[in-house]
Amino acid sequence: MIFKNRVTAGRELAKRLADFKNQDAVVLALPRGGVPVAFEIAQSIHAPLDVIVVRKLGIPFQPELAMGAVGEGGIFSKNDQVIAMAKITPRQFEEARLRENEVVADRARKFREGRSPVLLKGRLALIVDDGIATGSTAQAACHVARALGAEKVILAVPVGSKEALEALSNIADQVICLEVPENFFAVGEWYEDFSAVTDEEVVTLLKKGHK
Repeated sequence: MIFKNRVTAGRELAKRLADFKNQDAVVLALPRGGVPVAFEIAQSIHAPLDVIVVRKLGIPFQPELAMGAVGEGGIFSKNDQVIAMAKITPRQFEEARLRENEVVADRARKFREGRSPVLLKGRLALIVDDGIATGSTAQAACHVARALGAEKVILAVPVGSKEALEALSNIADQVICLEVPENFFAVGEWYEDFSAVTDEEVVTLLKKGHK
C-alpha cells in the first residue's frame, strides 16, 4: 500500500488501533513527521496527543551510529557495546549527553508552547511515527516512555523495515505496522506526498490534540 500522505496513513493506522480506545492511552508522536499521523490516531481513539522528544547520541566520528539516547527530564540510555567498540570515554559521552539534552529541552518547549507534558505514569504509551527505517529513534522513545513511568509501550507505524521492526519487538510490548515491505530503502518511498512537516504544523496539531 502506498499512502497518499501522513493524514491518510494515520487514518488507516487508527483502524488497527481501535481496541486502544478507552484504555487510558496517551498518543506520543515522534516529531516532526509522526505528528500528523499521531493526531489522526489520537482523535480516533479519544486519547490525548503529545510529543516524545528524543535525540540519539551519535559517536563523534560516525554520528549515525548511536551510543545512546536522551529524552526529556534528563533521562538517557547507553549502548555499552557501541561505547566499548568505539572507545568512547566517559567525558565524551557526558559532553554529548549534555549537548543533546539542551536540544531536547528547546524543542519540547517550542512544540508545547509552555504546556506541561502529558503524564505517562501508569498509562499506556502509544508511540507513533510516519515510518521506521533504522529504528534508533523509536528505540530511544520506547526507553524514555518506560523511564517516565508508562505501564505499557506500544509502537505503531504505517510502514517499516523488517529488520528494525524485529529489533523493536524486543523493546516495545507490542509493535504494530501496516506495511512491512520485502525491499525497504526509505520511508518516503511509501508516500505519494512526503513533504516536510513544519514546526508550525506540529504546534497547531498539538494544541488541537491536547486534552
